Amino acid sequence: MASFSIRRYISPLIQVLAWGVLGLMLLLFQPLSWRVTLPDQFWVKQGVLFCLWVGLFYVNAFVWVPRLLFRGHTAWFIVAISVSIVIVLGLNNLVESWLHLPDLMYRAFHPEGGRPRGMRRGGPWFDMGALLITLLVLGISTSVTAVQKWQKDAQIRQDLEQQKVSSELSFLKAQINPHFFFNTLNNIYALTVVNVELARQALHTLSRMMRYVLYETQTGTTLLSQELLFLQDYIALMQLRLTDKVTVSFERPEPMHDVPIAPMLLLPFVENAFKHGVSATLPSRIYVAVRQFGPTLELEVRNTIFSDKRLSLDESNGIGLTNTRRRLDLLYSGQYQLAVTEQTPEQEYLVHLTLQTL
Repeated sequence: MASFSIRRYISPLIQVLAWGVLGLMLLLFQPLSWRVTLPDQFWVKQGVLFCLWVGLFYVNAFVWVPRLLFRGHTAWFIVAISVSIVIVLGLNNLVESWLHLPDLMYRAFHPEGGRPRGMRRGGPWFDMGALLITLLVLGISTSVTAVQKWQKDAQIRQDLEQQKVSSELSFLKAQINPHFFFNTLNNIYALTVVNVELARQALHTLSRMMRYVLYETQTGTTLLSQELLFLQDYIALMQLRLTDKVTVSFERPEPMHDVPIAPMLLLPFVENAFKHGVSATLPSRIYVAVRQFGPTLELEVRNTIFSDKRLSLDESNGIGLTNTRRRLDLLYSGQYQLAVTEQTPEQEYLVHLTLQTL
């Protein structure tokens, strides 16, 4: 709360300092270098002119630029700028005449009756300096307002992109979870016909996994140790219905360093291996390895290829895998490499994921 209050007053303070510096440079620096005693009326005129510039700056910034220029009314904007210049110069001359400033300045510069070069006695003159500074103030005002609008629009686009990414990730996660539980419940249902006790163990394992999904993955990240425990439960659950012809290997990093990771990011690759790499009659092998090298996390998944099962990460029925690609693009853009070998010399399907977790 305190930092918010400080930030609230930073912008007005900067504006006050900027106007102070501008006033010193434009209104005081040059007159003080003239080496003459200037009349008090001159400083009154300078103060009035300074107030006109300040007012013109904010009228242009908050009215003309947003309501005319940004809305495509360029001609009306030019008219407003031109009228404002005429008004400022007219008021400047009016104040000078009211204060009899031309005569006073004449006496200050030439008390013996001569006439300084470029200065007329008696009436007001066209102030080129006031015109140039008025144009400068309007230019700065327009530029600052345009930059602020660009920054605001960029922030809005960034916020919308973040909201889009967040919504898309939530949608992808909602797709992954029902897909996984649908397959798992089918496995448990098939297991109840064969072994009720194993089915009970499977339900207990599934309940632990559901608790993880419901309560441990709501913040968008989870710890690597919890994700690997979830992966281990899944593999154990799938092994309950496999025959002796299937060899399953799971390797974890030792020692393991806990790092945050997107929840259920690794599961679709392992799930796909069990879906396509298992045969009830032929020997098959599933190999899952998770390795750590500093901030780099590697996942290697291998499974046996069967001629009657076509495996592809982009196939239409692979909802989990398709979404995992999308999640990697959204969460780890430029921080991951996914290599897929559809057929190795060992007749295996190989998925190799390298992820930078920090």
